Amino acid sequence: MRRLFAVLWAVLLVGLIPAAPATAQQGGATLRVALPQQIDSLNPFLGHLLGATDLFRVIYPTLTTYRAEDFSVVPELAESWQTSPDRLTWTFRIRQGVKWSDGQPVTARDAAYTFNRMMTDPAAATANGNFVENFASVTAPDDGTLVIRTKTPQATTLAIDAPIVPEHVWSKVADVATFANDRMPVVGSGPFVLTGYQPERSVTLKANEDFWRGPPKISELQFIQFKNTDASVQALRKGDVDVVQKLTPAQFNALSGQRDVRPVRGQGRRFYELLVNPGAANSAGQPIGTGHPALRDVRVRRALDRAIDRRTLVDRVLGGYGQVGGGYLPPIFADYQWTPPRTREFDLAAANRELDQAGYARGGDGVRRTPQGQPLDFDMVLHGDVSYDAQVGEFVKRWLADLGIRVDLQPVSDNQLDERTTGGDFDLAISGWSANPDPDTVLRLQTCAARPTPSGGGLPDSFLCDKQYDDLYAAQLAEFDPKARADLVKRAQQRFYDQATGLVLFYQNSLEAYRTDRFSGFTLQPARGGVITAQQGYWGYYGAQPTREALSGPTSTDYTTVAWVIGGVVVLVGVVVAGVAVRRRATADLRE
Repeated sequence: MRRLFAVLWAVLLVGLIPAAPATAQQGGATLRVALPQQIDSLNPFLGHLLGATDLFRVIYPTLTTYRAEDFSVVPELAESWQTSPDRLTWTFRIRQGVKWSDGQPVTARDAAYTFNRMMTDPAAATANGNFVENFASVTAPDDGTLVIRTKTPQATTLAIDAPIVPEHVWSKVADVATFANDRMPVVGSGPFVLTGYQPERSVTLKANEDFWRGPPKISELQFIQFKNTDASVQALRKGDVDVVQKLTPAQFNALSGQRDVRPVRGQGRRFYELLVNPGAANSAGQPIGTGHPALRDVRVRRALDRAIDRRTLVDRVLGGYGQVGGGYLPPIFADYQWTPPRTREFDLAAANRELDQAGYARGGDGVRRTPQGQPLDFDMVLHGDVSYDAQVGEFVKRWLADLGIRVDLQPVSDNQLDERTTGGDFDLAISGWSANPDPDTVLRLQTCAARPTPSGGGLPDSFLCDKQYDDLYAAQLAEFDPKARADLVKRAQQRFYDQATGLVLFYQNSLEAYRTDRFSGFTLQPARGGVITAQQGYWGYYGAQPTREALSGPTSTDYTTVAWVIGGVVVLVGVVVAGVAVRRRATADLRE
């Protein structure tokens, strides 16, 4: 049986390997990046999954960006700025000579249009609405000047990395919520121009020869979607892709001895968490979703936290490539890192006692019940194509069984997990977000304001709605003294930890690899312990330098014959063209 399974698995992997590369294009090289997750939308007002935000950073301008070396804020579209003494008015001087890819000039009016659309159109605020919630007005007195007035002082004004769109294109879009933005080429002004999109398969971008920093050294950038990292690793070995990301420890170790392949281990900026539904509600306080009533009890949530052995997860799931979880923000952002007290360390016996004391007694079948008699049967939603999720799920299921809690693991697609978690249709769920150098975006996910409205929208994480947390969030947003703000951010993390609606399990290292026979010169962010992909900016792809082989060899890959072979059933991948999914609570995973 094991041998049969091994044969079927090998066939599956072969079926997932792309067809032979197409012939080379003349005059440049294509950097092919394996994409291990779905792109939720090409619409920059809506897309927030990591695959989408990675795209937006190379297509659209932002006011400022983060320096590759150390995450410090540096000019981008705005070449300079000044603030009023009361810190309520910010004046940005927009860089002259920048053009959209259709030849039109990029002006302050485009930025003003973008922010005003986000301020007045709820759909346009879906992905980045937190940036403009405190804006009183945004104006463009002339093409070179942008003026932002805030209601209260806002410390994040220089960390607004929301994509800026061309007014002459987007002013014609009547309904942002249903606009796919898939008419090629997509108008942008970043280092690359989006020229091709095949849903669930690939995205193709060409170098922007008019990019204000100068054109990239590659002629084309291609993101190729794989159903799992096993397939992307096989493609890297064959030379069908040039960069792979989100490797498992076993894959990373195996590639360490591969000829012409260089593994890259970076300190990740993601936190990996277990969501615990505390009783999801919308912004009007109306209950939504299907969360188990026992999880509304903070004593139960804390007992679950105490039943999880994070060190085992880091050692057994990550193979040591990561750090034990604790505070909400990962260690790469040391100024804001907070370490929890030792009061909830792994202790199954103590967790059992806490549930006994809270009145959740075991029944004759060994399963605990609420005081009203409802068994503690929890569903646990996880990504079906992420190996970490399956392993973590099995460990958590085993530990919670020792507490008298039954767990039903439910692997789903990225989009399905996103829909269920943002709709409150879960008991437990695997989640995670990439934190920015400025912590405001992820901190806001836990506020009451992040919850969906009765008509949709919103971008919640764990459905925490707590006045004490909200007060701390508002205080850090208005604090300009770095040390004082860091203290407020840490206090907010402590409150989040106390409420136990999101249990931060670990911070995995970013494990990548690339073909050294085809590319070199990748810019890592940060310079020490940094990564190529999923950066705060476009540096990794923009800095790629092709080798002579890349300039003369294959540049793009034909994925029309990719197939899966499972149990003798052939499933053709790529014939299902679903269009861009613009759902969200009205729509909305994993998250960046």
